[in-house]
Amino acid sequence: MRPSTLPFLALLALPAAATAQAPRITPEGDPSVRNDTIYALAVDSTQHRGERFVYLLDDGVIRLEADGSNRQTYRQVVQILTPEAARVWGERTFSYSPDRERFTLNWLRVVRPNGEVVSAKPAVLQESDVRPGDAPVYVRQRIVRASLSGVAPGTLIDWSTTTETTRPILPGNYFSAWSTTTGAFTRRSRLVLDVPAGYTPRIIEINLPRPREEMEAAGRHVYRWTAEDVPRPPRPEPFAADSGDWFAGIRIAAPLTWDRIAAWYAGLAAGRTRLTPALEAKLGDLVRGARTLDDSVRAVHRWVTQDIRYVAVELGIGGFQPRAAVEVLRSGFGDCKDKTTLFLALLGGFGVRAYPVLLYAGSYRQGGEPPPALEAFNHAIAAIADSGGYRYTDLTAELTPFGELPPEDQGQFALVVHPDGRGEPVRLPLSPPAANRLVTVVRGTVNDSGLVHARLEITGTGAMQYALRAATAVPFDSATEAAIARSLATVLPFARSDSLVGFDGRDLSAPARISFVLDGGRLVTVSGPTAVLPVQGVGARAVQQLAELAAAGPRRQPIDAAKVNPPVAVEQEFRLELPAGWRATLPPDVHAEGPFGRFAVEYRQSGRELSIRRVVEGAMGILGPERAPDLLAWFRALARDDATAIVFSREVAGR
Repeated sequence: MRPSTLPFLALLALPAAATAQAPRITPEGDPSVRNDTIYALAVDSTQHRGERFVYLLDDGVIRLEADGSNRQTYRQVVQILTPEAARVWGERTFSYSPDRERFTLNWLRVVRPNGEVVSAKPAVLQESDVRPGDAPVYVRQRIVRASLSGVAPGTLIDWSTTTETTRPILPGNYFSAWSTTTGAFTRRSRLVLDVPAGYTPRIIEINLPRPREEMEAAGRHVYRWTAEDVPRPPRPEPFAADSGDWFAGIRIAAPLTWDRIAAWYAGLAAGRTRLTPALEAKLGDLVRGARTLDDSVRAVHRWVTQDIRYVAVELGIGGFQPRAAVEVLRSGFGDCKDKTTLFLALLGGFGVRAYPVLLYAGSYRQGGEPPPALEAFNHAIAAIADSGGYRYTDLTAELTPFGELPPEDQGQFALVVHPDGRGEPVRLPLSPPAANRLVTVVRGTVNDSGLVHARLEITGTGAMQYALRAATAVPFDSATEAAIARSLATVLPFARSDSLVGFDGRDLSAPARISFVLDGGRLVTVSGPTAVLPVQGVGARAVQQLAELAAAGPRRQPIDAAKVNPPVAVEQEFRLELPAGWRATLPPDVHAEGPFGRFAVEYRQSGRELSIRRVVEGAMGILGPERAPDLLAWFRALARDDATAIVFSREVAGR
């Protein structure tokens, strides 16, 4: 019998007496998993062209206790198929938290499919602290680096680690994620979860190839998930959503509640928003001159976001417990939860009710609600109570106006933590594409030689404001203004830029808007009785995308509308006064509207004024593959925007 046809139970060969128990992992591994049987699963590389490596075994055994302490042993056997994979897999890195975890590298060896050992251990092994990166973040974390010798196409890398969590940060907390779909062809996959009898973990199963097995004995309950010959994920089709029915995986969490997590955090934060004389004095300085309560809140918001530096001291419980507001004031720095705590303390000074909000920035917008676990959060913001619900603000987003959220926070699942320990799950506001707008307005004149004099105005809102704010966050001096003017002049060849009107990017009440004058650039090419103004439509790109969709064949994967047309709005208005006697031959207008947004381009001439208006507005949402005809219709409509120039007939003296 060929190895590829070995049934999964033959691979694991569990003794009959142990079928109701989790495997006992020894320093030599799991005795129920035979090395020779695994190694015999090696594939013929000629049958896997285009693949760099395959997994012969992807194995995890988790022993979880009710208090959240756990022991996790993972093993992988990887067959190297290409030199590129040999370079990547020849270096391995593992990490753990020494404050609450014990890590063991059980083995890391290179062998051949016949079991011959190429290298029994790493050539170089080093354990060290994580080096600080560019961001000022302080953590206690250890990394183990290993360099392997003898890694080459045809060899196998066999490694196993065990991590024991001895002191859970929150008693009873646990979360792990297991992907049966690994990203490469996987011969055998197994996950074993061993918990006390009567303990019911939260389990989320996603597109698994077969039902799990469950058994109970000796006071333990064991879950087992297995799969074999799991294909690598399909090649992404154009504009495909990031996940689909091809992905299989498991999410495991403790049977906690959001109230339990909120009560724990509220206990850590208790008393840390107390208003001290130092805080009261600072509050008086900040709100001096404020005429309304809203003015006062905005003044505090601006100071906390922009004048308190972001520094995260995540040592020990500091990764979860905010520092006292007065400490943040004294030091002048803090991380997200520290800055939120300071903000809440100051707002409490004039009777405004506000609460900390926990979220995982950028994660759960489309993924639904996560299971209750600390791992669902990596960020903290503030919620201000008002008659209509909450106003949210991120105190680390120094260029985001009060009342808005940065894009990575929007639409996320979040937990409002009340002082009494109650947890309130919420979904943060998500701005529609029309709110993320960039508007460019050009008004000018062109002379008989084709040279232009025009003023350009650029305005950004929502997600489209940040480039403008970042560019103007530092006050202009003459040298900076000259440099910006030179860069803006590149819009037209040989043009000069001056009369720059900017704004203070750090003034969060100021609209994000700049304007400048372009003078002397050649906008129009004049030749005898004709003149030509170049225009650039999206038609050529749309034709290319239609060809890519046709080459991909029948649609199988969901469509992410935001990848087709980003969820922003871009509007361009071009008004140009022409010389007397110029008459344009205008391209046809193009309009498209549907599940992927809105597109319009319109050309007009009224007297001597030429106007061009272009609007693109994106969309959001995941559409099924059956909507492929709508996708093709969208690009066919855009393909009509194929104009490359506007041609003018002109009166020439003497003709």
